[in-house]
Amino acid sequence: MRARKILRLSGADARDFLQGLITSDINKIDQGLVYAALLTPQGKYLADFFLAADGDDVLLDADGDQAEALIKRLTMYRLRAKVEITATDLQVQRGTGPAPAGALADPRHADLGWRLIGAEAGEDDSDWEALHVAHCIPRSGIELGPDSYILESGFEDLNGVDFRKGCYVGQEVTARMKHKTELRKGLRVVEISGSAPVGSDITASGKTVGTVFTQSKGQAIAYLRFDRAKGEMTAGEAKLHWKP
Repeated sequence: MRARKILRLSGADARDFLQGLITSDINKIDQGLVYAALLTPQGKYLADFFLAADGDDVLLDADGDQAEALIKRLTMYRLRAKVEITATDLQVQRGTGPAPAGALADPRHADLGWRLIGAEAGEDDSDWEALHVAHCIPRSGIELGPDSYILESGFEDLNGVDFRKGCYVGQEVTARMKHKTELRKGLRVVEISGSAPVGSDITASGKTVGTVFTQSKGQAIAYLRFDRAKGEMTAGEAKLHWKP
C-alpha cells in the first residue's frame, strides 16, 4: 500500500466546508466511509480520499504524495470558515478478511474489504493488485492524474460522486458530462497477453487508441478511446483485447 496521510478537519464549519468542495455527500459520513475527490474548477482531478467521522471532526485519508498539496488547496478555500486543517500521525490498515473493531467498509467495492484508521499501518496478504484490476479501481499517480475526469475514471460506479448533493468545485463540468454528453473515452478492464510498462501507448490499426496501466493475472486497466479500441490491440510486446 502506498503511504497514506491522515488529515484532521475540526471546527464548527468543517462538514459544511467540505460539502461545498468535494464530489460526494459529506452527510453520509455518519453511516460509514465516504469516498470522494477534489476537482479543479474545470472539473479535472486533483486528489481522491476517504472521509471518516471522529466525533465532530472529520478524518481525511489521503495518498501521502498528495497530502501537502491537498492541505494547501483546502487552506486556500477556507477563507473565513471556522475550520482547522492539521496533519496527524494516524495510520491506515486494510484487509479483506474479518474486520477488526473500528474498521469501516471500503465504499468503492465490497471485495476491497475494510479500512481502519489507527496507530498502525499495514495490510493483509490479499492480492491487492489483482483486486484493483478486476474491479477497475484507479489509483492516484497511476491511472489518476491531472488530466483525468472522474466520470471517465469510473467514480460513479465507485460511489465517488453524488449528483444530488448540490454544488461543489468542478460540479458544472461533471454534471454536463453526466447528463449532456456520451462518454467516448474512459478506463476499462481489458484482456492482456504479455506485459507492457505502465503508461505505454495502446495501438490498433496503426492508430493510438489508449494507454495501459496496472496489469495482473491476464487483465489490465486501460484508458481507451472507445470508437477506436476494436479488434487486436498492442502495447509494446503485449497484445490486448477489449469486449465492450
